[in-house]
Amino acid sequence: MKAVVQHVYGSADVLRVEEIERPEPRDGEVLIRVHAAGAGPDVWHLMAGKPYVVRLVMGVRKPRNPVRGWDVAGVVEKVGAKVTRFKPGDEVFGIAPGSFAEYTRGKEGKLALKPEGLSFEQAAALPVSGETALQAVRGKGQLRAGQKALVIGASGGVGCFAVQLAAHFGAEVTGVAGPGKGEFVRSLGASEFLDYSSDEITGKYDLIVDTAGNRSLSALRGVLAEKGTLVIVGGENGGQWVGMGRNVSAAAMSPFIGQRLIGLTAKVSSDGLLTLKELVEKGDLTPVIDRAYPLDEAADAVRHLRDGHPRGKIVVTV
Repeated sequence: MKAVVQHVYGSADVLRVEEIERPEPRDGEVLIRVHAAGAGPDVWHLMAGKPYVVRLVMGVRKPRNPVRGWDVAGVVEKVGAKVTRFKPGDEVFGIAPGSFAEYTRGKEGKLALKPEGLSFEQAAALPVSGETALQAVRGKGQLRAGQKALVIGASGGVGCFAVQLAAHFGAEVTGVAGPGKGEFVRSLGASEFLDYSSDEITGKYDLIVDTAGNRSLSALRGVLAEKGTLVIVGGENGGQWVGMGRNVSAAAMSPFIGQRLIGLTAKVSSDGLLTLKELVEKGDLTPVIDRAYPLDEAADAVRHLRDGHPRGKIVVTV
């Protein structure tokens, strides 16, 4: 089968399209014929092996699994002996390592039936970013109707979902993004837009979801309500070794102040996927795709992810 692989860590230049052996599902896994795969910051970090701590899990000198990709949407080709929720022919979405390929295998508990009415490309945009936003807004953030929410990085993969979810749950949402993105961010449900290049963040917010990673804790605390919650998504700009500098500082500080400071690295589960599926099918959540690339151009997809300031999610089609 055709797959996008890497044999060393590095930039998108290390990605190659090669013919490799098709995987076989283990007892609790399903084999998926991939139709589309999402490209998010997780793909870049695993490709680059940064922060370096990820190599302790991925492989110190080179990736143990050379095939990139994580988000997936496709059709079940074959099921393992202990799989009970899926059968061949089911259309599914979720996460499966190595989704930049014609086939991949995923754990039963990390998949769900694809939402009705979504294309495979839209479904592939949903799992990691959607669950991260859901956990940031409703889980860790505990956002309630009538509260004020600030989403930093509102036009990105996670930010697009966070704005929509915060508005859905009844909050007054302010979105922060780059120049020229105001109309787009408002279309997601934000009542106010701030251009990070020219506008100052003022006021007090009950929830701040920061997906951008370039503001200090002191600056964020300055616009956080006295009993408010800050959710830091991922570990961007936290250094090349550990990458979670702000998260560690937030965890150390939070018990001693009135504000809640939380670092979030979301875990995808079938329960969360089913919640996203329900929201999508009710019309309360819509995946946003910036651009789709064919499998042969997956390296370009990752370059655009890193340098192109995409609006929404980038997907790779198979």
